[in-house]
Amino acid sequence: MAGPSSDYHRGEMDIAEQTKTFHLIMGMTKWGSLVLAAFLLAVVLATSTNVGLLGSLAWGVALLVIGIFGLREKPTADH
Repeated sequence: MAGPSSDYHRGEMDIAEQTKTFHLIMGMTKWGSLVLAAFLLAVVLATSTNVGLLGSLAWGVALLVIGIFGLREKPTADH
C-alpha cells in the first residue's frame, strides 16, 4: 500500500512570515510584561505604603528605565 501523496517536502517551505509573527509576539510579551510590572509597582506603592503618589511614580519609572536597558536587544557578533 502506497503512502499518502503530498506536496509537502520537509525543509523547503518559506517560514519568513512565521518567524516575523514569532518575534512580534515575543516582543509584545516582553515589553508588555515590563510595562505591567512598572504599573503594578506604582499602584501597590501608592495604595499600600506611605511613599505617596509622586514617590510611587518615581519607583515605577525607575523600574521601567532599568527594564528597558535590561531587555533591549543586544548587538550580535557577526562572524
